Amino acid sequence: MKKMMRPLLYTLSSFLLVLIILFSVYAQRDIPVEKLKLKYAQSPSKFLPLMGMQVHYRDEGNPNDPSPLILIHGTSSSLNTWDSVVKIIVSNPKNKKRIIRFDLPAFGLTGPNPENDYGGAYYINFVDSFLNVLQINKCTITGNSLGGGIAWQYAVVHPEKVNKVILLDATGYPQKNEKGSLGFKIASLPIINNLLLFITPKSLIKKSLETVFYDKSFVTEATVTRYHELLLSAGNRRATLSLFKSRRPLNPKEIKSIQQPTLIIWGEQDQLISVDNAYLFKQDIKNSQLFILPNVGHIPMEESYLKVANAIQAFINLCLQASK
Repeated sequence: MKKMMRPLLYTLSSFLLVLIILFSVYAQRDIPVEKLKLKYAQSPSKFLPLMGMQVHYRDEGNPNDPSPLILIHGTSSSLNTWDSVVKIIVSNPKNKKRIIRFDLPAFGLTGPNPENDYGGAYYINFVDSFLNVLQINKCTITGNSLGGGIAWQYAVVHPEKVNKVILLDATGYPQKNEKGSLGFKIASLPIINNLLLFITPKSLIKKSLETVFYDKSFVTEATVTRYHELLLSAGNRRATLSLFKSRRPLNPKEIKSIQQPTLIIWGEQDQLISVDNAYLFKQDIKNSQLFILPNVGHIPMEESYLKVANAIQAFINLCLQASK
């Protein structure tokens, strides 16, 4: 019996030793949100008390715009992902757009929600509550990845509040054969994913971003640091894992009900959500335009921000002319 136990004890001891080494080398504590605010909540950042959270958002441009442009980021991202696009649109003297963006619950400086609910219905309710507090009755709703899925679902549930829809590499259809980022793969693995609550090396974020961006020159030290630090914001890692564990497939049949003019923007080299999905959106949304960006990955608003900004402005102007 003792001889049989020895290999088991040796294996367990080796496993514990590996864990101790991992924790001693890679374990990282949460970063207090107040500390991160000093770096990532510069003007024009604001915080709105909503649904038990302090929601981090930015409201820029023309305050008299009757139909603001609402920008929603993707998983493990933040409102900062739109920085370059917003700068271009707001600085254009011919544009008179109001642009509002925010950190979704579980991400950025908004952080976890008290209910620990990260389902589609929760996010739709969150967006609606946020817009209601800001007294926004009509908008052009825009989203990337997870944010794109939230955007089109919001248009389905609240069509009376949405004038136009803009989708960038959005979730919606069952995924097939996509490579996915290393971080997302680990976050989707039962048991093992719990290690990410304590061990989230910067190298993992860099490796994940190298999958997200087609042009690896965009994976700069500053970009990796931003994604890494905001993931380490207090409670965000646990909230992100809760999101992965509670994910449910979307209902793509609902996409066909979207009647609003829609712009579909897609990075042709997206390794997370294949460009094939762009053509499915185009097929299912009758009143839609498709803009494919060659040599661009999953987050075109960072990798091809000038083309994205120009496409958004041209689409909005075209819709305005058509309505006259």
